[in-house]
Amino acid sequence: MSTTLCLDLGNTRLKWAFFYNGELRHGGVLREDGVDDLRECIEMYKPEKSILSSVVEHSSMLEDILGANTRFHKLDHHSRVPITTSVGKPEAIGADRLALVVGASHYFPENNNLVIGLGSAVTYNYVNRFHQFIGGSISPGMEMRFKALELFTSKLPLVQPHWNFPLLGYDTKTNIQSGVIFGMAKEIDGIIEAYEDRYENLHIVMTGGDAHYFMPYLKKKITEDPDLLFKGLYTISEYNFSN
Repeated sequence: MSTTLCLDLGNTRLKWAFFYNGELRHGGVLREDGVDDLRECIEMYKPEKSILSSVVEHSSMLEDILGANTRFHKLDHHSRVPITTSVGKPEAIGADRLALVVGASHYFPENNNLVIGLGSAVTYNYVNRFHQFIGGSISPGMEMRFKALELFTSKLPLVQPHWNFPLLGYDTKTNIQSGVIFGMAKEIDGIIEAYEDRYENLHIVMTGGDAHYFMPYLKKKITEDPDLLFKGLYTISEYNFSN
C-alpha cells in the first residue's frame, strides 16, 4: 500500500493529510511549530513519501524529519508540475496557489478553471484547459477584514464571523458581519462574472477554511472542495516521484 504525507504550512494553520493509494484518508492540524506532532504522525502512519508546501517561515526540523523518514519533496518553483506557467517570475508563485491550480487541472481537465482560495488571503487563480496557469489576483481575506475594522478605527470592535446574519444589520456586530461577509460574496460574484465574460467553459472551484461562510450567498454554480490543495500536493508528489 502506497502512503503519502502532504503538509500545507499556511499563515493560519499547519495542516497535514495522508493519502493511501491515492485516496485521502486522514488529516489534521500540527500544533505549535509542528515538530512533535509530525514525529507522532510519521510513527503512526509510516508514510513512504512526503511533500511540503509552505508560505511561512517554518522550523527546518520539519524538513529534516521528513527527509530522514520518507522520500521527501519540497514544493517550489524548481518542482516538476503537470502544468505550465506564463508568470514572469515563477519563483514568486506561492506554493499553495501552485498546488491549487494543479489540483483543479488534474481533477477538471476539460475545463478552464477559476480556483478561489479563501484563507488568510483570497486568491483567484486561473488555469486554462491547456493546463496553463495564467495568473489571477489576491485580496484581503475575511479575518483580515474583520481585524482591519478594529485596528483602523477607534470604536469598532473585533467581530467574529458567522454564516447566518441579516442583510440589514441591526447592531454593530451584524452590520460588520453583513459588510464583510456579504460584501465579500458580492465581490466574488463580480470577479466570477468578469472571468465568465472573457473565458468560455469556465468551471469555478472554491476551497479554503472560510469557504463555508460564503457558499449560501453566492449566485454562481460553484464546486466546493475543501481538500483541493492536498489533492494538488498529492498529484505533484506522484509526478515528481514517477521516474
